[in-house]
Order: sequence, then C-alpha cells, then structure tokens
Amino acid sequence: MAWVESVSPSFRARHDSTHADDADRVLHLLERTREYLAQYFPRTVDGISVVFHPGVASLAVARPLMPLGWVATAPAARRYVAGWSGPHELHVLLPDALEARASSVPGSREMLGRAIPALYARRVIVENNPDLPKRVSPRRLGAELRWAWLLEGAARWFGGQTAHARPAIARRLREGRRPAFPPSLRDAPLLGGTVIDLLVYERDETAAARLASRLHPHGPRGALREAFNGRTTPDLEQAWRTHLVALASTSHP
Repeated sequence: MAWVESVSPSFRARHDSTHADDADRVLHLLERTREYLAQYFPRTVDGISVVFHPGVASLAVARPLMPLGWVATAPAARRYVAGWSGPHELHVLLPDALEARASSVPGSREMLGRAIPALYARRVIVENNPDLPKRVSPRRLGAELRWAWLLEGAARWFGGQTAHARPAIARRLREGRRPAFPPSLRDAPLLGGTVIDLLVYERDETAAARLASRLHPHGPRGALREAFNGRTTPDLEQAWRTHLVALASTSHP
C-alpha cells in the first residue's frame, strides 16, 4: 500500500493510492463548504490536511481520546461522531467507512456524508471565536466542555448534518432523560444543532454565526438571551422544546 497526497486550492489529503478518487471528492466537498462558510464567518482556514482512516480502530489509534468521545455521547448520536478536528488536521473515516456506519433509517447516510464538512466547520468556528483559548490547556478544555452545545451544534448545523437529523432526534427523545436546555455535553453533537436551527428559523444564518463566534461573559444563557433578542430563558426553552418535537416529527419538512 502506497501513501500519496492529493491537493485542492485550500486543502490537502493523505491517503493510500487506492483511494485517490475518494480523496478528490472529499476535497471538492470541503472547498464548497469553505465557500459557504465564507458567507458568514470573516475567516476560513486554508492549508488543512485531511488524514483518512479505514475504520474506527485506526481512528482511535491516531486520536486516543476518540473512544471517550463516543462513550460521552448519547447513543442516538454516537455513530455520527466520526472524526476529529484539530488546528492543522482533520482525522476522518474514509467515505466507505462512513457509509458502513450508517443505519437503515432515513437521514443516517446523509448525516454521515456531512460529517467531514461538519469537522471543518468546527475548525472555522474555533478560528473565528476570539474568546476560546487558542492553545490546548485546561482552560481551553473547560471552555469546550461548557460550550459544547454551541461549538458542536453550530459546526453540525453549518456543516449540513442537522438538516438530516430527524430520525436521530426522534430516537433521542424516546431514550433517556428529558434533554437539558441548553443541551448537555452528552447531547451536544445531536441537539446542539437544533438550538442553532431555531435561531436561524427565527432570525437568520448571520445571527447563528454571530452566536457561534463569541463565548458570552454571562455564560450560555446570557448568550442565548442576547441572540434571541432578550427572550427570557423559560420562554426560549419552551420554544426550543416545541421546535425539537417539530424537528422529530415525520411531518416536518
């Protein structure tokens, strides 16, 4: 097996020679994602390397914290935690490995097909958030955990996953305890995007990007109150829960 490199104007990918076509398709998808994100965020990120892995074992070896991420995620969303976003690299599953993780329910394959764009969106969001420490440190980790609903949710909404998440959301609402508001760390990868979806529904994508680009000094509730034009937390939570049920409904567009 020979390792080769594929390049596009803004990205490069490392992969074995038998997956050149897969790499080219992924790089094209990332270029389109970059163009989309540039409409809402002042800075995108060039020069990212995409490292492909044939399966979850290889991914876990390269990023040893990945198994903890899977365990910490609600079962309804666990299969969609399919890669890692770092300052200079995206570690991702090959497209056929992503497809193999999909369930038979509608939307699962599409969500996994948007996993790599969501990882890149997360990197762009981090780049545009001056309140998030840039260096890896306990302070940075604490901020990422506290604001996981925002960082993960915005990444997955802007990456295109939330649009296909209806069956996964419906499963989550059937399983476990009532979701917290804003979503807990366990629910952040799946339900964080629903908060962003509500904001886009009530306002627009620009408001969602503005929310994702700041860690409000008064915490998550202060950030949401400001983003939603001063709505009280109980009122906003009720609106979110209604929106969540609508997103999970088979009749929702």
